[in-house]
Amino acid sequence: MDITDLTPLERRIWQAVPRGAAIDVRRDENEDPATIQSAERTVRAEVIRAVLLGSSSEPGEAPALRVAGARITGVLDLQHAEIHHPICLTSCHFQHSLELDGTQTRQLDLSGSCLPSLAATSLRIDGALRLTNCRIAGSAQLSNAEISSGIFLDHAHLGTGGGWALQLDHASVGADVWAPGLVTLGGIRLSTAHIAGAIDLEDAQVKNANGDALDAARLTIGTVLNAGGLTAEGRVRLTGAKVTGWISFIEAKLSNPGGVAMGISSCEATQLTLRDAQPVSGDVNMHYASFKVIEAAPQVWPATVRLEGLTYEALTPRLPAADRLALLQRDADGFVPHSYEQLAASYRRFGDDADARTVQLAKQRRRRVTLPWYAKLWGYLQDATVGYGFRPTRAGGWLLALLLLGSVAYGMHHPPPAEHGKGPGFNAPIYTLDLLLPIIDFGQQNAFTPTGVYQWLSYLLIAVGWVLATTVAAGITRTLSRQ
Repeated sequence: MDITDLTPLERRIWQAVPRGAAIDVRRDENEDPATIQSAERTVRAEVIRAVLLGSSSEPGEAPALRVAGARITGVLDLQHAEIHHPICLTSCHFQHSLELDGTQTRQLDLSGSCLPSLAATSLRIDGALRLTNCRIAGSAQLSNAEISSGIFLDHAHLGTGGGWALQLDHASVGADVWAPGLVTLGGIRLSTAHIAGAIDLEDAQVKNANGDALDAARLTIGTVLNAGGLTAEGRVRLTGAKVTGWISFIEAKLSNPGGVAMGISSCEATQLTLRDAQPVSGDVNMHYASFKVIEAAPQVWPATVRLEGLTYEALTPRLPAADRLALLQRDADGFVPHSYEQLAASYRRFGDDADARTVQLAKQRRRRVTLPWYAKLWGYLQDATVGYGFRPTRAGGWLLALLLLGSVAYGMHHPPPAEHGKGPGFNAPIYTLDLLLPIIDFGQQNAFTPTGVYQWLSYLLIAVGWVLATTVAAGITRTLSRQ
């Protein structure tokens, strides 16, 4: 390109790049780049392409393109180009898309700029990608990108609604994805990406109703996923994601009415927290997810959840079992025994045996609903007598009540002896115990033979004694088998 064909601004850029000098034509730092119309601030995309691909450094200087506040006309096509110095086009207005598919460069800074779209599939950057306060009307396509440092998307605005506003699937980032305050009209795609550092989406707004707000399936994160204060309209999908640290949805608002609002099946992380989050609007799927700690108040969870295979060590805040059991009863898969065992184990792990027994009792009652009628009857009997073995004091209560009944009845009406002049003297409480306890023999039962209604009472006490003994034995066996 002949330098004589350049405008004054283009000539300044041509001369500044080999020296790495910065050119700032903004009126002030708060200027909206979308309003730039001045011809004096206009630069042709072909000039930028030519200077990037043809510039060489001056002795003792590090070349770089550093322009702020320019209006760039035409398509800036740098596809598959190798550019060995930084590109900084900040607070600029791109009238056409920026084409960077397969481009390799040292650093790319588009902070504060306004673009129709960014096509940067398989982009390679040795440093950082900066899109701070950037406005991209279409999508930012960064699939398969390799960024050796971090990506900065703080307070950027991407998309116009529907589809993907940001695509980072299969990308590799050597540090953090820093995006607090990010606003997207469209979903964010991070599936199968590898982020060595953290992802920060604090106070971000992601709107893709009836679609995926965040698709992070099989994502790997080296430290944490911070989505505190996130507003997500559409599904948040973390299926198969692996996060070394914690996942935070503190004070988040997740909404996808009529669909899955949070899908985290097979996700692994140290901690999942929804502290102070708004109630999730939409289903939650946690099949086979694994966390050491889950922090969430019961009211956060929606009416429909899926918990099959979910594992954890602790739930916070620490609450009575009754406050946690309602969630298990809302499982869309019906009765899921593993969910009850997992909750009971979490209480036992902290020495709270009473709440653990409450959960186990609730499990048996929930299981009873699935049984045929005759098994239900046996279940009701076990529940009423000893609480399926988890309320052993009930057996003592029944025993005392029946002992009192028999003692009063037989104390007022002594049964005649089986053989006159033989056997021990009659003792109403011991006689009643002899009827109730099927194994122990006090010598009273065979020594006396009640008649009439008292004979039927003795039959009843013998039958109830066997039922109590059987249910206690079944409960003890069930309890011991879990230890």
